[in-house]
Amino acid sequence: MSGRLVAMTGSDPREDLHLYLQDARDALLWKLEGLSEYDLRRPMTATGTNLLGLVKHVTSAEAVYFGDTFGRPFDAPQLWTAGDAEPNSDMWATADETREQIVGLYRRVWAHSDATIESLHLDAVGRVPWGSRNEVTLHRALVHMIAETDRHVGHADIVRELIDGTVGLREGSDNMAPGDAAWWENHRSRLEQAAKEADRGA
Repeated sequence: MSGRLVAMTGSDPREDLHLYLQDARDALLWKLEGLSEYDLRRPMTATGTNLLGLVKHVTSAEAVYFGDTFGRPFDAPQLWTAGDAEPNSDMWATADETREQIVGLYRRVWAHSDATIESLHLDAVGRVPWGSRNEVTLHRALVHMIAETDRHVGHADIVRELIDGTVGLREGSDNMAPGDAAWWENHRSRLEQAAKEADRGA
């Protein structure tokens, strides 16, 4: 956990939720730093999970949950899969969509979302544009987007480690156990051995 989160005192629910959302946003973008265009887009799982696609997806989600939901549509091309759009189109970047475009759009969505968060009460009611139980409060929308973003930051953690071995919570605070490459290889071997022993004993 970051030092700034541990150091929080007092209780302002809106500020607390907003802080955790921004913390997740920053962590997600940090996972892109230092990578080539290829590595940003590489599908690292059987379902195509990739770093730039995760950012594109979360951008879409924020645009809906803090824009359309509260009658404040975000002025940008539709990214969220809807209607006749190609399935999963919000989960990957085409060759024509640059890193700068997607990250820039994400930051513009932040500003739009932040204006919604700052201008409404937590109990303000909005309507997500799908589903039969679509009424949500701003409080619930914030909780949802924190969970959504953090979930995809977890995906990004694993994808980035698979690409080049980079790990950690954020720049300057990796939140990892101390150890060099040899220590981690030994640690992984111990886990592999424990898994095999558990399987044999099952």
